[in-house]
Amino acid sequence: MEITVYLAGEIHSNWRGELKEKAKSLQLPIHFAGPMENHDRSDMIGEEILGKQPDAIFRDEAASSINNLRTQLLMQKSDLVIALFGEKYKQWNTAMDASAAVTLGKPLILIRPKELHHPLKELSSKANVTVETVNQALKVLSYIFETE
Repeated sequence: MEITVYLAGEIHSNWRGELKEKAKSLQLPIHFAGPMENHDRSDMIGEEILGKQPDAIFRDEAASSINNLRTQLLMQKSDLVIALFGEKYKQWNTAMDASAAVTLGKPLILIRPKELHHPLKELSSKANVTVETVNQALKVLSYIFETE
């Protein structure tokens, strides 16, 4: 059995690459999906497809509609969602994606540092599993495939 895991969360660090490499080294049968990790492409996709926009607000709106479509489609096709809340960046997209996973009935693993326990307590209570590190999330994934 192979599963598809949607990796939601900030795109500025290499947490996805780290998780993918470790899953590969463990030979876990997982296909990964996630948001566009090229930040400039994500920001400019609206103008690339729809043409020059009159200002930054319209450019953001055009890009957001296309990025939201991509996220919705890939998340709906996923078996599980992992949402990482880091300490460094604002996490509005992560919160939106984690909430979407809950709404879609997708199993959710929430990764959040202990320092973010209080602001994420309600979302954490909706997740199937809450962990503090990428390695702990990987151990949960690995456990899914254990037979004995």
